[in-house]
Amino acid sequence: MLTQLTINNFAIVRHLVLDLNEGMSVITGETGAGKSIGIDALGLCLGYRSESSMIRNGADKADISATFLMQPDSPAYLWLKQHELLDEDNPQECILRRMITTEGRSKAFVNNQPLPISQLRELGQYLIHLNGQHAPQLLLKSDYQLELVDNYADNHALLAKMATQYAHWKTLHKQVKNFHQQCQENEARKQLLQYQVDELDEFAIKQGEFEQLEEDQNRLANAEQLTALSQSVVDTLSENELNVDSMIFRSIRDLEELAEMDDRYQSALEMLNEALIQVQEASSEISQLAGNIEQDPALLNEIDERLSTTMQLARKHQVAAEDLWQHHQTLQQELDALLAFEDNEEQLIEAEQAAHQACVALAEQIYLKRQTAGQKLAQQVTRQIKQLAMENGEFFIDIQHNTEKLSPNGSDFVEFNLRSNLGQNAQPLAKIASGGELSRISLAVQVLTANKRSTPTIIFDEVDVGISGPTATVVGKLLRKLGKKCQVLCVTHLPQVASHGNHHFNVSKFVENNQTETKMQLLAPKERVKALARLLGGSTITDAVLANAQEMLKLSELE
Repeated sequence: MLTQLTINNFAIVRHLVLDLNEGMSVITGETGAGKSIGIDALGLCLGYRSESSMIRNGADKADISATFLMQPDSPAYLWLKQHELLDEDNPQECILRRMITTEGRSKAFVNNQPLPISQLRELGQYLIHLNGQHAPQLLLKSDYQLELVDNYADNHALLAKMATQYAHWKTLHKQVKNFHQQCQENEARKQLLQYQVDELDEFAIKQGEFEQLEEDQNRLANAEQLTALSQSVVDTLSENELNVDSMIFRSIRDLEELAEMDDRYQSALEMLNEALIQVQEASSEISQLAGNIEQDPALLNEIDERLSTTMQLARKHQVAAEDLWQHHQTLQQELDALLAFEDNEEQLIEAEQAAHQACVALAEQIYLKRQTAGQKLAQQVTRQIKQLAMENGEFFIDIQHNTEKLSPNGSDFVEFNLRSNLGQNAQPLAKIASGGELSRISLAVQVLTANKRSTPTIIFDEVDVGISGPTATVVGKLLRKLGKKCQVLCVTHLPQVASHGNHHFNVSKFVENNQTETKMQLLAPKERVKALARLLGGSTITDAVLANAQEMLKLSELE
């Protein structure tokens, strides 16, 4: 709950410290005294929009802070824990602070740590629910009506699950749509690939074949020259009269004699022996190669044609001839991927349909809970508005279910209807409800749904406009009853409502040093009687008015 509000240099407030307690606190004061300034300042701490015009005249900045006490299982506490913003020394306390400069800049802090305004708003919704003067008008909007029904039905967990499932389904739905589009785009590519792969399959070039073909072609084309040159080398090495082989052999014999006479020739002898072996082996290998050289014009022609076809296909596919085999493999892999892509269609569609059915099932659960809660809430609102001087009024909640219009909130359209008088048909609030009726219905709905909210503090800013007499007393009773379940702050101008508060704050305006200021103070019992008397009797307060005020307080304490 809200335990303290500190305001510095905001509007006509110079400095204000407001300590708050459990139960129902009422705020009264003369028109224009600034009863709603505290509410507006608190709104800034909750992330509402700021303007430099909000700063007190003559000040360089406005500074507002609000202190809250939280339970460890409350949504606000869990949010702070998740974002690592808890105060380590006092984890159950949360301090929101907002500063506005004359340049229009705004800074926000949570437990003295800077925070973006968007996150401040997110946290604020877990701390306070504000019902402003325009709350009745919100009641005319279908999305707000839906939110009220869901709060009453406690649908938050189901709606979170629905939002997640809906997002999953929409993702799959988009994937299916993109899949079909991709299939159409792939079709032309697939046909081209199939033609290219078939052509290369028929040619069936092997890895390294082009290099081997070039080698074979070069050998066959030069067969005569290879044979002649080989024979010439063999002749020189071993077959001519003056061949290398015989000359080395004679030199070896001479060296053997030299080595016998002088050991220093032994090394040269060994080298020539090795040279003789190398020459003989080289001559033998050349003879063998020459013997295997064939002159085959038909084979050469066949190799020429395959080389020519290889180079033609390489030019066609814009790759090097030696890379044609790898290109063939790449095209085959791409074609296989496209064929496999189409094979995923059935599986993807099944997943999308399953996700859709899960959404429909969740939407059905939400609808059934809304139906049950809507009927119960309508009955309770009807009972409440009858006590609020709408004796013949009947309130209805119409919920239309259409699974063809799925959304993260389900598939329902909610409409609040009213029958004001007997014999009339129920019609939407926007068509039939007067301003006074709308205010009473709004108050009844807010009170009935308030204890379903997760926020520990609820503020009512003059929601009793257009209500007076016995009806105002009923409003006061409702708010006091609500104050037993959560903290209630109520800005009011009605003594019947103010008398039911557990705590009474009075707002007054004064002039000091030629500047207007406002102050808010907690009233003691005697001061409270006088404040109620002013609400009852205006500027003239008689003994009878004071007695009436005292009587109102006593009666409210007995209820």
